[in-house]
Amino acid sequence: MARETLTAHDAHDIWRKDRDHNVHPWTNFATFKQEGSGIMTGSEGIYVYDAEGARFIDGIGGLWCVNIGYGRDEMAQAIAEQARRLCYYSTFGHLTTPPAAELAAKLAELAPARLNHVFYGTGGSMANDTAIRIIHFYFNRLGKKRKKHVISRLDSYHGSTYLAASLTGVMFDRIGFDVIEDMIHHVGAPNVYRRPDGMSVDEFCDAKVAELENKIVELGPENVACFIAEPIIGAGGVIVPPPGYHARTQEVCRKHEVLTISDEVVTAFGRLGHFFASEPAFGLTPDIITCAKGMTSGYLPLSGTLLSDEIYEVISVPQAKGALFTHGFTYSGHPVSCAAGLKNIEIIEREDICGHVRSAGPYFEERLRTLLDLPIVGDVRGSHFMLCVENVADKETKEIFDPEVMIGDRIARHCQSRGLIVRPIAHLNVLSPPLIMTREQIDELVAILRSSIEATTDDLVRERLWRG
Repeated sequence: MARETLTAHDAHDIWRKDRDHNVHPWTNFATFKQEGSGIMTGSEGIYVYDAEGARFIDGIGGLWCVNIGYGRDEMAQAIAEQARRLCYYSTFGHLTTPPAAELAAKLAELAPARLNHVFYGTGGSMANDTAIRIIHFYFNRLGKKRKKHVISRLDSYHGSTYLAASLTGVMFDRIGFDVIEDMIHHVGAPNVYRRPDGMSVDEFCDAKVAELENKIVELGPENVACFIAEPIIGAGGVIVPPPGYHARTQEVCRKHEVLTISDEVVTAFGRLGHFFASEPAFGLTPDIITCAKGMTSGYLPLSGTLLSDEIYEVISVPQAKGALFTHGFTYSGHPVSCAAGLKNIEIIEREDICGHVRSAGPYFEERLRTLLDLPIVGDVRGSHFMLCVENVADKETKEIFDPEVMIGDRIARHCQSRGLIVRPIAHLNVLSPPLIMTREQIDELVAILRSSIEATTDDLVRERLWRG
């Protein structure tokens, strides 16, 4: 077990240095400068430990990513051995390393047919930026230089770099930041829970597919390059589309020569019970798949942009004598990260973690749905090890709580006090634990979440923020 308990003096020193110098992602500056950060110092299996030695079930798997669990000695060994052998070499030009070549071949083997080429990065944002840049280059090479527009969806999340943040359809994430507006367009999210009253699921699916086609026609197919979509929308609310949605949107895109990008940064490497979920779970055979997170189970940064043979055949033709494919990053194909990716896949295959997820995932969904009897739980949704609880002030009207109530944060704090970490996103609580979680551990997680929602409900009544 890897854990470290800090003395009060050392913990305060780390807390102060972090508060004064470390700019965190998604910081709440209303509280951070006074409260600072909790300090995590150890981990094992599905658990993490803080500086005081307290143990927590990691209900969010780091950030959707620690798929094989924490503290794997063989992962540490593989990383160390590669670092000693060759810690780094550039893959610019015509140089490679064994881990980069081996992992690329393995990803091509695991991905849907046609996706046989991998461009490496270090994170999901980079993978999605790369996808758009390569698609633009692809159409330029075909002489279709007007095909630049990109269609995404409201509530989608595709990253935090400038282009990826512009693709993202979570409006809250845009507050105060600039985004690209003239080239990127958003259609509605396929949120079945929030569909119009009286509309069936099938009718809702029809409407969402029609909305995409209407947007392509409105912009002009000759101007639209691609449609990017997560198989299940992640940070935007764990939104599972209605049956047939992805296959039908792909048909629309192919009809208008619009490429499809499946953003599997969250869903790949077992979270839904498959190495890649697009084809087996959703009937989708995209032109590009982007992946990261579970690619190394969070042990090291790594991402991939998987390209179809058709795209590669176009972009790999020299533009002119001496011309180069001038896209890449210092750490593209980093050998230590690729070694971690190979070992991660080996563990997932050897232990049949995807099979475990396909078995335990429906049980997780079933147990979580028992929370629907609670008065503020409006919806429980998701799939397998990617789940969400939506908390509402009125279950009949689906009215949400005032944002100032911070209902998701309240529940998350109660969970943490009981030894469970869940992710609050506004009025939602998201769960994406390590994929090795057992049924007994699932039961424990759900029991803690239930008691935390009940405690939060009592707080709201006592503070006169909700009457029930």
